[in-house]
Amino acid sequence: MNTLGSQSAGGGPPAENLEYRIAHLQDRLASGDLGELGVRVEARGKTVLLTGTVPSAPCREEIVRTVEEELAGFPVHSDLVVTEASSPDHAEELS
Repeated sequence: MNTLGSQSAGGGPPAENLEYRIAHLQDRLASGDLGELGVRVEARGKTVLLTGTVPSAPCREEIVRTVEEELAGFPVHSDLVVTEASSPDHAEELS
């Protein structure tokens, strides 16, 4: 049985459908429970790069888990920044 096109020459997943899978993932991130629009997902060769800001560490973990699940077989690098908006623990001193 010939599985031409089912894997790349290196034995990994086919790279030609990565852009389609990323577009599907971005729809999933935007419309799901996370409703996350501040995350950018980009293909860098056969690798996926996540950039942007998220409101909390658990949100970041959930996004990374979702991306790794959706894009199984592709390496994922995360540069997501957490911007927690918590109150300061001390008063700011002005001079």
